[in-house]
Amino acid sequence: MSNVILHGKSFKPFIPNAKIESVIDSVAARLNEDYKNAQQPPMLLCVLNGAIMFTAGLLKRLNFPLEVVSMKLSSYTGTQSTGNVLEVMGLTGDVTGRDVIVCEDIVDTGNTVMALREMLIAKGARSAKICTMLLKPDVFKSRTNLDYVGIEIPNDFIVGYGLDFDELGRNLPDIYVLDK
Repeated sequence: MSNVILHGKSFKPFIPNAKIESVIDSVAARLNEDYKNAQQPPMLLCVLNGAIMFTAGLLKRLNFPLEVVSMKLSSYTGTQSTGNVLEVMGLTGDVTGRDVIVCEDIVDTGNTVMALREMLIAKGARSAKICTMLLKPDVFKSRTNLDYVGIEIPNDFIVGYGLDFDELGRNLPDIYVLDK
């Protein structure tokens, strides 16, 4: 793995694909155990665009019946969070009475996923569990715990494996960190 340049900024290798795949194996095993006897198939909610690769990785490993829905939220401009959550594309399915597993690429402050959890419950979801590939515990502000966490990382700006820098870098199989 060598550095990559996106929009004139250099990113250095941070988490290799083999580690990411191992983490997804672990998260999928926990989900498989928790949902193996579900009365009704849960809904797996992919938060676009960042969680596409993580969600796809989970889908290949999950062995219980489920439905997949998506929605798109935004709270970043460049390398900084704006602090405001914008719903770019609404929910693609009805969550009424359903257990929803929210698949996120990364959680930092937690504001976005907690707002999303509240929105899903307000729309009638029976439950809304948060499943994230990455967590930045140093900036996580929520009093509510996340349900499934892959890897805890420092509060650095990263790209790759679905995460972007102004829409570039999502297709990288590894994760890279901004090289300061």
